[in-house]
Amino acid sequence: MTTLELPSDEAGARAVQDSLRARVVLDEPGPPPGTGRVTGVDVAYDDERDVVVAAAVVLDAATLDVVAESTAVGRVTFPYVPGLLAFREIPTVLAALESLPVDPGLVVCDGYGRAHPRRFGLASHLGVLTGLPVIGVAKNPFTFSYEQPGPRRGDCSPLLDGDEEVGRALRTQDGTKPVFVSVGHRTGLDNASAHTLLLARDFRQPETTRRADALCRRALREATA
Repeated sequence: MTTLELPSDEAGARAVQDSLRARVVLDEPGPPPGTGRVTGVDVAYDDERDVVVAAAVVLDAATLDVVAESTAVGRVTFPYVPGLLAFREIPTVLAALESLPVDPGLVVCDGYGRAHPRRFGLASHLGVLTGLPVIGVAKNPFTFSYEQPGPRRGDCSPLLDGDEEVGRALRTQDGTKPVFVSVGHRTGLDNASAHTLLLARDFRQPETTRRADALCRRALREATA
């Protein structure tokens, strides 16, 4: 595992991103969709108390049954800066992952990987630090452009920064808004999209994200009660 660096300001954070970006592995396809384990990670904040809670929920990739779950409570130590959100979240997310009693397999972040201004969003950052295959599945396209994919489940279109494809707009349910898939670490974009479709069996968002979101919100209520 790569040592976690916690800079104190924006310039330091950008320097860390630029340094670690060279370690992102982009030439591995990743685990086959529908096999092994997949783990969703998500965070919830109490901004008044500067508390952040992270959740990790491990699912069986074939059945989507819960295998294991964990939470961690931390303090927010970095300001809110678009493009640098990983520095607010990663210490607590790492603690939640490290508390799991099983190997997480593929990790799915509610956020971005390559679809980031410096090509190093949360999914890439977490992948480099842990060595795990990680993908990002976000609810919006951040600052990037795309053509609307077709209306049916599985339809997709490139998520673009100029002429560069940084991710994919993917329709996970007929007639719903697309989600935005990007590679984090040790997984290809086709594979990441296939995983996302299998995980979004009944809803727009992957089941990994839905379960982790519910767990971290519940844990935050308990932590701040």
